[in-house]
Amino acid sequence: MTTVRTPAGWPVTEEEARAVQDRLRTRVVLDEPGPPPGTGHVTGVDVAYDDERDVVAAAAVVLDAATLDVVARSTAVGRVSFPYVPGLLAFREIPTVLAALDALPCPPGLVVCDGYGLAHPRRFGLASHLGVLTGLPTIGVAKNPFTFTHEEPDTPRGSTSPLLAGREEVGRALRTRDAVKPVFVSVGHRVSLDNACAHTLALAPGYRLPETTRRADALCRRALAGAAPGRPPVQGEYGA
Repeated sequence: MTTVRTPAGWPVTEEEARAVQDRLRTRVVLDEPGPPPGTGHVTGVDVAYDDERDVVAAAAVVLDAATLDVVARSTAVGRVSFPYVPGLLAFREIPTVLAALDALPCPPGLVVCDGYGLAHPRRFGLASHLGVLTGLPTIGVAKNPFTFTHEEPDTPRGSTSPLLAGREEVGRALRTRDAVKPVFVSVGHRVSLDNACAHTLALAPGYRLPETTRRADALCRRALAGAAPGRPPVQGEYGA
C-alpha cells in the first residue's frame, strides 16, 4: 500500500476545479480506436472512502485481457483531496488513483474506470481526466446514467441504446447479461465508443459489471479497511 499526499497546488475551490477541467478537456483524444479487445493488459481502478477518517483508498488491478487472470495489483491510501461536489468527483480521487497506477510493476494497458468519461455534464469525467493526465487509453463503465437519458436496450446480452444529452450521444447503455439492468459506457481517452463497448462485453462474461471493476472494488475496500497510521507501505505486486 502506498501512502499519498495531496499534490501541491491541487484545486481547493469549485471555480479552480472547473478551470482545470476546461483546460484539460481540450486534450482528450477521440479519434483513436484503442487496443483490440482481448489483447494485452486491461486495468480496473476504483476507490473507497471513509468519510469519518477523511481517508480514500484506491486500487488498480491488472488483468490479462485474453484470460481475465490477475497479472498485478496495487493500492494507495490518502486523505480526501476535495469536497464532494457533483461533477467534480475526479478531484477527490485522482491523486490516489494515480499513485495506485504508479505502483504497478507492469504497464496497465487500457484502464477501465468505475464512472464516466464523456458522459459527464462538462464532458470530462474521471476516465477522461485520468486518460489525459497519464496518456493511457481509458473508458468509463458506470452503474447509473447520471443526468442523461436513454431507451432500454433490447433484452439480449450485447444490446445497446444511445446515452443522450439532448441529441448528442455521450455514451451507450449496454446490456452485459440477458434481461439484467445495463451498464453505461463512455469514452475516456484514446478509445472509440464501439471499442469501449466491445471491451466491456469481453470483461463481463458472467456478471453485470466488468471483472476489472469487480476486482478493483474488492481490493480498494480491503485496503481501506486495513489502512492504519504507521502501517508500512506495500508496493505493487505480481499475481494475486
